[in-house]
Formats: sequence, structure tokens, C-alpha cells
Amino acid sequence: MRKTAIFALTAPLLWYSCDTKENQMKIKYPETKKTETTDIYFGTEVKDPYRWLEDDRSEETAKWVAAENKVTQQYLEQIPFRQQLKERLQELWNYERLSSPFREGDYTYYSKNDGLQNQSVLYRKNDDGKEEVFLDPNTFSEDGTVSLGNISFTKDGKLLAYSISEGGSDWRKVIVMDAETKEILGDTLTDIKFSGIAWKGNEGFFYSSYDKPEGSELSAKTDQHKLYFHKLGTPQSEDKIIFGGTPEQKHRYVFAGLTGDERYLSISASNSTSGNKLFVKDLSNPDSEIITVLDHSDSDTGILDSRGDTLYLVTNLDAPNQKVVTTTASSPQPEHWTDLIPETENVLSVSTGGGYLFAEYMVDAISKVYQYDYKGQQMREIALPGLGTSSGFSGKEDQQVLYYSFTNYNTPGRIYSYNVIDGTSELYWEPKINFTPEDYISEQLFYNSKDGTRIPIIITYKKGTELNGKNPTILYGYGGFNISLQPSFSTANAIWLEQGGIYAVANLRGGGEYGKKWHDAGTKMQKQNVFDDFIAAAEYLIQQQYTSSQYLAIRGGSNGGLLVGATMTQRPDLMKVALPAVGVLDMLRYHTFTAGAGWGYDYGTSEDSEEMFKYLLGYSPLHNIKDNTTYPSTLITTADHDDRVVPAHSFKFAATLQEKHSGKNPVLIRIETDAGHGAGTPVSKTIEQTADIFGFTLYEMGYRTLPVQAEKSSVEE
Repeated sequence: MRKTAIFALTAPLLWYSCDTKENQMKIKYPETKKTETTDIYFGTEVKDPYRWLEDDRSEETAKWVAAENKVTQQYLEQIPFRQQLKERLQELWNYERLSSPFREGDYTYYSKNDGLQNQSVLYRKNDDGKEEVFLDPNTFSEDGTVSLGNISFTKDGKLLAYSISEGGSDWRKVIVMDAETKEILGDTLTDIKFSGIAWKGNEGFFYSSYDKPEGSELSAKTDQHKLYFHKLGTPQSEDKIIFGGTPEQKHRYVFAGLTGDERYLSISASNSTSGNKLFVKDLSNPDSEIITVLDHSDSDTGILDSRGDTLYLVTNLDAPNQKVVTTTASSPQPEHWTDLIPETENVLSVSTGGGYLFAEYMVDAISKVYQYDYKGQQMREIALPGLGTSSGFSGKEDQQVLYYSFTNYNTPGRIYSYNVIDGTSELYWEPKINFTPEDYISEQLFYNSKDGTRIPIIITYKKGTELNGKNPTILYGYGGFNISLQPSFSTANAIWLEQGGIYAVANLRGGGEYGKKWHDAGTKMQKQNVFDDFIAAAEYLIQQQYTSSQYLAIRGGSNGGLLVGATMTQRPDLMKVALPAVGVLDMLRYHTFTAGAGWGYDYGTSEDSEEMFKYLLGYSPLHNIKDNTTYPSTLITTADHDDRVVPAHSFKFAATLQEKHSGKNPVLIRIETDAGHGAGTPVSKTIEQTADIFGFTLYEMGYRTLPVQAEKSSVEE
């Protein structure tokens, strides 16, 4: 039986194409040298002939990048509708976008993008409603490659600290500003990585960082994330280490937060991206010790807020779907916890604002939100505008009006105001976009994976689409790191839908949609479950006649790039196009680069055991490319300044695929220069890349004219 939930979508229509074989450019790939490089794992030799491409700073690698980009651009330039896609994307993107407002001091702040601005601008209004530009990241650099990261105000709103990223790097600068005069103060900090900013009054702030290593190599320094306190008016060299820097406090990730009254400092410490130790310090007593809340990393636990001596925690310890507990600051250990909002069958996340707790539950990846008081009494369920994803419901304790956003795959994000007293919502802002959501439909369905596990999938397409197996379809997935894929509108994907395409998102194991058990079912020695779930999603789309292998593309980025790489090497017959972006593709060496060592919870490492090594070798995309095999048309995308998933993954994968692949399908790599892992990418670059990706996908499926230009004609199989 097929379970369906309807929540809206689609647009125009009709496909036309010429043959797929004539006029295809014969590709001469750059010659990539091979070296005699061999590693030995538990007695097994593994060759790595393209190891030299790991040096992304060398002149030799730079020449290879330029040569590959030249070949890729020459191929993309033959796509007759590529420029039309770019122009339509520019039209579609050119609408005003707002973030949910938030209150700081005497002002209401919000981000706004007029449409095609490379970076969104931070505005503010006073109580009289007078609007002014507060911080414009577009002025940070001429080419838009310097972006705004975290922003953090003091409690009185008089001071601001904000971080910036240059060229997409995870290494940041932190700049301090007088919020009233907008004057930059002389407290700029450098070489900050994976850090929040937590103010202690107007005295200074807590932040985290490493000692910066050289290049992309893993350094012992990256095992030592340290928490610092910066006192305003003093040099960074004098910043005091609060936590870390000793063998006993050696952790890869250390983060700080303060409760709303700024009395308690919470310190989260971990060595992987899942699970953390937790500590607390009473800042009202300068001589207080750091108290251990949790001395192990078997759960994800954080301090949500405080009331006097009572701490409010969110945890999945003995509660895989999370719950809220209370405890005392003097004895905060688990044996002293009391359930406030118990665990349910749905995954919980919590925010605070207006003196209340807001519990958002994921029900098959769809949001439901409830309001609670601080005694754990449920006040009401909040009536959301439809089926989709809500976020927000946060603010100061004395705010009566909070804001939240709502979106799904066919509805651009709208902002609503919410009155915490009477529980009423009002539309605060909606975008004026040249796209008609009512023309489209999103349906949530369920299919069975290889082992019978029930997997949700949301499929979005134009109303009236004929399910004849010939619809161009993009299947997207992630499946890792406890990350949940909830419905959200994408301007880029809107043009795919507008051209008659189907967009499907599968909620694979390894994600967080059903809590810790769902996440763990896609980690380490169970990672193959994720690929099986994705393969089953593709087979379901084909069986149900949404599409066929000739018209199917698979897409994913980062861990999702691994997903695409593993799927296309295991089942190259299943799809026509593969689109791995900034992917983790060398599973034997991923942990030796930059942030990679922290991903061991999800992947395990080739050094853990012989069993783990063999398991990784069995699915590592780089190591499972076979000679004389026809792989799908492939467009690998990465960035030369990506210091999270280093471009070496994509470089080596592309070189190996070009060497071993047989058949006429192109294998290309598009390398963005002066860019990083994705966050803060200028709008102009995003539009260009999207036009290239969608243009390549349609072209490889056989289209030579955009579908909106002509009636549907036969597409050569």
C-alpha cells in the first residue's frame, strides 16, 4: 500500500531533443602522470598512483586543474541552451529574500538580499521603523568571495563580534564592532576555526580554535581544539586558554555557550562529529571550578537554558529521539536528571523564546511544533501553514512576539510572527518570486530498501506529469552525520521543476530523521545500508514509472558526494548522469586531511582494524573504479580552496575515472577557483555552476533544446 502526503508543486512543460550520438564532442582528457606510490594496510598493498594530486598548492597540480577546467568548459560550451538556463536562473533568482528578524538592544535586525547580490546584507530598524544597512558583506571584497559567518551581540546589543571567511575557507577572522556607531574596534582575531562566539557581558567573549597547520595535511595540532577567552582591548596573543591544551583535555572539537542569564558557561568537548562530553562553570563565582556533567561521548547533550540553580538540558542519552531534562548546577550528572519533556517516537529539537520552550518534532521529516512552559506543561500545538519545515521560535525571554519561517520543496520560504501569549500566527513576509508553487505537487511516499527497511522519499513535480518512464529526474540524498533532509525550497531546483523535471529526495539511513538508531544504522560497518537505500530509491522511481535509467541523475555533496560516488561505482547501469559534489571519495585516506579525522564515528578509519580497512576498501569510490567499465556521464564538482573535504578526493577520483572508463559518456571535473566547501559562495558563482550542472544533465539525457521551447518530441534512447 502506498502512503501519500500531499503538500504542493510544478510548472510548464514539454521536452524536445535531437539525437544523443551525433555532434558529441570527442573528448581528449589531459594526460595525468602516475607515480609508484603504494601503501600497505594489514599486509595488503594498495596503489595510489595519483597521490601527487593531494598537494593542492603545487604548481604541477595547478596546471592539471587548469587543463581539466579547459576540457570541461569546452564540453559545456557546446550545450546549446546553457546560456538560456543561466539567464532564466538570473531571472528566477532576482527576488528579495529576508531572514527571520531578531531583536538586539534597541534594534530589530534581519538579513536581506535584493535578488542577485552575491552576499545577503544585514539590516536593522529602530522602533520608529527606520531601516538602515548595518553590515554589507558585499563590500568586504570586490569579487564577493569574502563572506559573513557567525554574528554575536552582547546582551545589551551595544557590541557585535562577527566572523568572516575568505575564499570559502573554514579558517575565519573575528572582527569586533561598536553596534551603535558601526565603528570597527581594534580587536580583530585571526586563524579561528570551527568556533562560536559567546559574550561574557561587555568584557569579552569565548571562542575556539586550533594552532594552524601548514597546507592540507593532518597535523597533531588539529587534535587540540582549545577554548579561549578574549578580553576586549588586549592582543590575541594574551587570550587565556579556558579549556584544552593539556593531554587530559585533548579534544578535536570544543565549543562554548552561555545560558540566557549569562551565569553558566557550558563546554562541549568531543573527538568526532557525534557524541560529546559536557562541562559547566558558574561564572557568577570567579573561583568556581569547571564541573563535569558527562564524562563520556556516548550521547549528544547540551545545555539549553537555566533558571536560578536549575539547568535545562537536551539529550539523547538513553533517549535516541532526544528529550529535555532538568538538573541542578551543583550536581548536574545524569543520576540527578529529571525528565521535563520525555522522549517520544519522533525526533525532537528545542528552542527558547518569550519565556517558553518550543519543541519541534520530525514526523517522517515533516515539522510539528509544540509550546511548553518551563515546568514542562504543554501549552498548545502551533498551527503551521502546511506540511513542510519550520524553523525559528527563538528570541529573548521578554519578547512577546517571535518569528519563524516555513517552507517545503515547492513553497519559497515565508516568515510568520507568533504571539507566545495567545498562540496566533500572522504572515509577516512572503517573497515575490516569478514562480507558481500551485502548479506543482510534492508527495511523500515510502519504499522498501534491500533489507526491507521502510524509507521515506519526497517527490516533487509538475501537476499533470505523465508517469511514462521518460521524465528527467534528479534523485538527491545525503545519508550521514545525523543530518536530516527536511523539505525546503531551492531557487536552483525551481528551474529544474519549471523545465518539467522531477526532483526526488530520499531520507536515507545515516541521517537524523528517525533519531540516533537511524543514524547509527548508516555508520561504520553498516555504511552499505546508505548506498542500498539510495539504490532502492532509484529502482523505486523506475518501477513506478517516474523515470528510467536513461533519464535519471543522482546528486549529492560532501558525504552526499561519497553517496553518489559509491552508487555509481556499484551500479553504473542504474543512472544516466552522476553529479558528485565536493565528495569524500578516498575512504582509506580521508582521515589524514584537515577536518577528516573527526569523521571516524560515521566512517571508521583504515587504521582501526583489518576488518574496518577491508570494509572501507570494499566501497571506497576511488578504489572501486573498474577497468573497461562504462560509467554514467559524470560531472564532478569541487573547489580549489575547500579545506574541509579537500579537492584531492575529487582530483584523484576524476583522474582514475578518466583512465579506466570506457564508452562515450563524458567524465568531467569542474573546479571552482577561489572557493571553498560551499558556505558563502557568491550568488553569481552559484548561478553559473547550477546552469552548468543542469545543462550537462539535460544534454546527456538527450535534450538539445530546452523543453519550454517546443512540444515534446521523441528522444533517442
